[in-house]
Amino acid sequence: MSARLPFPLRLPVVAAPMFLVSGPDLVLAACRAGIVGAFPTPNARPIKVLEDWMQQITQGLARARNEQPPETIGPWCANLITHSSNTRLPEDLALIAKYKPPVVVTALGSPKPAIEVVHGYGGMVLADVINLTLARKAVAAGADGLACITAGAGGHTGFLSPFAFVSAVREFFDGVVVVGGGISDGWGVAGAIASGADLVYMGTRFIPTLESMADPAYKQMLVDSTADDLVISAGITGTPASWLKPSLQANGLDPDDLPSAPARSYDSNQAIGAKKWRDVWAAGQGVGAIKAVESTAAVMNRLAVEYAAARQRFSAMPSF
Repeated sequence: MSARLPFPLRLPVVAAPMFLVSGPDLVLAACRAGIVGAFPTPNARPIKVLEDWMQQITQGLARARNEQPPETIGPWCANLITHSSNTRLPEDLALIAKYKPPVVVTALGSPKPAIEVVHGYGGMVLADVINLTLARKAVAAGADGLACITAGAGGHTGFLSPFAFVSAVREFFDGVVVVGGGISDGWGVAGAIASGADLVYMGTRFIPTLESMADPAYKQMLVDSTADDLVISAGITGTPASWLKPSLQANGLDPDDLPSAPARSYDSNQAIGAKKWRDVWAAGQGVGAIKAVESTAAVMNRLAVEYAAARQRFSAMPSF
């Protein structure tokens, strides 16, 4: 595992924070399986629910340490929206300071608001970035790591090749690099690590797990879909994202004629029910690797076998 990481992991994977999908059950299942379990704080509304979730996660991990070797348990991660429209950010940060997630990922804004709080208890701050300009700004702001969102990512997506992005970032940054975008198997994880990343963001692969909060119909749609069933548009949230065409159609939207981008708003104080896009479902380009709805543990076991096979393939290759 990368020497840059201050915690042991079974695999260098983050169960990525996903809107309306990641909750305490998925976080705990991921951590118990030996990877980083993450959730976006806007999933927990109102603020009292966020505290309930953080209590559930910390108490669940305390129990897990009595039931399995502590070194087999991954850390948990909270994903903060630092966009200026999020009026709940100060309250979220207060709970971050109280419950001390080992990893905090900032998104849709500068990591700066979180750095003093998280560094105050010894945590790590990663910043979601989609291009080199944002990556340099995040490093200048003091981020410990970069979560490089690339072409192929589900939800709010990126546009750069994962290999090109990691290579370019490594020219000016020696901290933790996470890469995400279309990686859904252990072979892809191995390729990302070989390219210079320390961790892999894997989101879509964990949506159709038993522990995710996704609607059962959403999970089945992923099983039934391939990369050809995706379309990228900013017309839903105001930010370019990768959407499932069947989901758009089910909501009366034409994938070939989506509306223009609305004003962006990421206010965690606003009720989720007020969001017209809560029932529109996203996926990344790795969706074709999904064949069934199953437990997080089952997914992890398969990823581990694939990752080991990829490493063996590397070691068996002749030196040139």
